[in-house]
Amino acid sequence: MDDQRQSDKQKPQKDIEKMLEELEGSPRKVAGVMAVIIAAIAISMSCFHLYTAGFGILEAMNQRVVHLTFALMLTFLIFPLSKNMRQKGVPWYDVLLALAGLAVGAYIIINYRELMMRGGDPLTIDLVFGGICILLVLEATRRVVGKPLVILAILFLFFAYFGPYVPEPFAHRGADVARIIDHLYLTTEGIFAIPLGVSATYIIIFILFGSILEATGAGKMFIDLAMALFGWMRGGPAKAAVVSSGLMGSISGSSVANAVTTGTFTISLMKKVGFKPHVAGAVEVAASSSGQLMPPVMGAAAFIMAEYTNIPYLEIVKAAAIPCILSYTAILFMVHLEAVKSGIKGIPRDELPPLKQVLLAKGHMVLPFFVLIGLLIYGYTPLMAGFAGIVSTIVLSFLKKETRLTWCRFLRALELGARNSLGVALACATAGIIVGVVTLTGLGLKLSSIIIQLAGGHLWLTLVFTMIASMILGLGLPTTATYVVLAAITAPALLEIGVPLLAAHLFVFYFGILADDTPPVNLPAFATAGIANANPVLTGVTGFKFDCGALLLPYIFATNTALLLIDTTWWQALQVIITSFIGILAFTAGIQNYLLARAKIWERLLLFTAAIVLVHADLITDLIGICIFALVILLQKLRIRKKPGIPAEITSEM
Repeated sequence: MDDQRQSDKQKPQKDIEKMLEELEGSPRKVAGVMAVIIAAIAISMSCFHLYTAGFGILEAMNQRVVHLTFALMLTFLIFPLSKNMRQKGVPWYDVLLALAGLAVGAYIIINYRELMMRGGDPLTIDLVFGGICILLVLEATRRVVGKPLVILAILFLFFAYFGPYVPEPFAHRGADVARIIDHLYLTTEGIFAIPLGVSATYIIIFILFGSILEATGAGKMFIDLAMALFGWMRGGPAKAAVVSSGLMGSISGSSVANAVTTGTFTISLMKKVGFKPHVAGAVEVAASSSGQLMPPVMGAAAFIMAEYTNIPYLEIVKAAAIPCILSYTAILFMVHLEAVKSGIKGIPRDELPPLKQVLLAKGHMVLPFFVLIGLLIYGYTPLMAGFAGIVSTIVLSFLKKETRLTWCRFLRALELGARNSLGVALACATAGIIVGVVTLTGLGLKLSSIIIQLAGGHLWLTLVFTMIASMILGLGLPTTATYVVLAAITAPALLEIGVPLLAAHLFVFYFGILADDTPPVNLPAFATAGIANANPVLTGVTGFKFDCGALLLPYIFATNTALLLIDTTWWQALQVIITSFIGILAFTAGIQNYLLARAKIWERLLLFTAAIVLVHADLITDLIGICIFALVILLQKLRIRKKPGIPAEITSEM
């Protein structure tokens, strides 16, 4: 009993922060002059990006070079050679690496005009600096992001060089070292391609927006707000965890950070009302990962998607809104069924934070979101909208003592914003290496052709093979890098068979997010399992199950763009939203093996059949799917009447 009580205790915040550091990179402990230098570099990085956002960015290449230079310097000064190394200072070799990062950036900026003039005909010194830059990017990425992305990039580099020796149909004529370095370092087709460009403009501004908003206490406010609204319901803490993770996901680009931030408060409450430890951790896994589909940030991929597709950012956010709501509906329904199956209630209202008190204390910090969205609707660029959101956050923070930004908190937010951007910046740079090899070798077109040939040109098989390829390629990669890779390699296959541009990119993006939750490489599960004192493998598998409630959703919008609000009438959109909602209810009930009561085997098969039939946008199939779902409800109601001991509520207290 004592052990159980001990396991239910919330871990100290410093332990949670230590866990997050071990999962996303372990910064060394630095004090004295070096700590001041690191803080000064980080704050300078944030100030540079704030200035360029508000008063005009540099030329594309220079903006990206400065961004990467800051990222390389900070990485080698902050992150040790190995996660297991607990260093209290910065060793001499990391100082040299940081200076080397400064040198490769300064070389381009100082010689920018000359490099542009001799494009395609690099000097030996150009190639030396280029080779050093590629190695620095790979090493910095290894330290911050992890090995999987680096290994994938190295494999692509070998593929570029050994092209003639690669088996058909992937063989190509190959590229020598000089051509590879020139393509990756001295053009905007490699390291300094669109992904890093988006990181150097939109992404870092929204990361700064999130860090400054978090400094006002808005993050805790989101959690308290969700608990006040949903904590009293059946399985309330789990539903509050889903909602708060969605809100946090709108300002966070990291599923792990999202899971830890909200999980610190919600997991112990979920366990308190009766959720098993691995289930409590799994709820956070699913909700935090899906938070990257939540506008406006969308795991930073929305900005890159806008650049790749030339579709306005606001159109992408609008298109993703309904799928995001339906995705969270699937998780909420999955959680509700879990609570009903286990007989779990909510938290008494008198133990929850009063809604009025939460809104009065920090509710005004929601207003920056309205400023941000309002400016986007009025046609301002995401960069300017993000800058205005930051300014409004600073101004509004002074309305209440609880949220007021002091100079110390503000500078700390700038430093944390720069630190939090390192993973995205380096992931984008390394993903640029992969994309550069794809464009250099034509791999994307070859892989697309192979997928289409395997599918025999059939739409549904092509979607299935693209889903499988996307989830495999995304294993172990951060979501932003996953989307960049998938946009270059798998999305073209969908475009070739007629899937609309935005639908194709959102399709691969969705399964890239799901890859983040796919065992055995599932960092959010390791984070939440540590908080819940649960088995990380079991937590990961259960989290993946919860995330699969909306598995069929991308198939719906890939074949019917009315769900994305593209070229549709309000009636068509309403029809597909309703049928998608019913399909999600059927599919989640099938996964949970429970609707009004425990499902029989054939009832479960009927639920899956109803969900699959509802994927196809056709009046006949929609009616068939709805009738099958209604039949299961009717049969279970009849069975419940014969066995009154079985709980019959499906929506009560929801």
